[in-house]
Amino acid sequence: MNNSKKIFVGNVAIGGDAPVSVQTMTNTVTNDVKATVAQILECEKYGLDLVRMAINTEEDAKAILKIKKRIHVPVIADIQYDYNLAMWALENGANCIRTNPGNMKNRDELKKFVSALKETNIPIRIGVNSGSIAQEIIDKFGGVNVDSLVYSAINEVEKLEDLDFTNMKVAIKSSNIRTCVEANRKFRSFKDYPIHLGITESGPYQSGIVKSSIGIGMLLYEGIGDTLRVSLTDEPYKEVIAGNQILASLNLNRQGINLISCPTCARTNGKMIDLVNDFYRRMPNIKGKLDVAIMGCHVNGPGEAREADVGIALNKSGAILFKKGKVMESVPYEEAVDTLIHEINILDGENNVR
Repeated sequence: MNNSKKIFVGNVAIGGDAPVSVQTMTNTVTNDVKATVAQILECEKYGLDLVRMAINTEEDAKAILKIKKRIHVPVIADIQYDYNLAMWALENGANCIRTNPGNMKNRDELKKFVSALKETNIPIRIGVNSGSIAQEIIDKFGGVNVDSLVYSAINEVEKLEDLDFTNMKVAIKSSNIRTCVEANRKFRSFKDYPIHLGITESGPYQSGIVKSSIGIGMLLYEGIGDTLRVSLTDEPYKEVIAGNQILASLNLNRQGINLISCPTCARTNGKMIDLVNDFYRRMPNIKGKLDVAIMGCHVNGPGEAREADVGIALNKSGAILFKKGKVMESVPYEEAVDTLIHEINILDGENNVR
């Protein structure tokens, strides 16, 4: 059970009883408005809830205002050290600031920054990983480990709490899955701020998805985590797809399709792999939630996918359409995917009328 407090990044609730949100980070130069907007809009097609972008210059900060007019999700401004960049980002409509208060060495500037956050009701995201732990904490806890990560995060949180500021979320990340999982568990035992999940520097698409699914999935299953980013050395839209697939696998997704398909075997009829890939490329972006099954044989297919909302199972002459495990009709092989997509859209429409 998630027991974190709730905050808002723009119109997206994070924590409390809110659904887990999916985010990514743009890799365009932020002040290249056209390229940045195009990348965000592509990500939105796959279920993006929040977007983070690096703010390295005054021009980047001023571009936020232009970008927000052309996208549909809240913006998180990623600032490393610069007080002025943080203030410019706020002035230009950032919905959240990602920075660590410990990086602002000037106490007066930190107070002014926090005051501006309070006035605009904008939250801050604290982020801790192996590269952001202060040397004195590393020395105290004997290196980069669970304790140094957790107490580094608590140290940053308490800098804000000392200024009577609690509108924040926290990310504790590691490229080591065990370290990341244990650190987030430990932090949750001390603080109830919303947690941003991720396995940092997880690598390219295939290995990165495996690492992220294990680490993020373990924590979500335990009720820990309120928003997530699947960090991949790949295009941002793939991070969004992966994030939503993790949520769908745990039945935590707000919308979308949970695809169920069987491994092939000697009983498989037709070109099962091609059929699944064809459907996956054309999978509808639905408003509701549906379990959709594609099975390779008509003998066990409907039974094995009994709980699916709708699906198809291949037979020697084509495919059969089934709903909730019950056979509905036979369709030619070449019409199987089109028929399945048609039925999905009908079911989604019915579900959203109720």
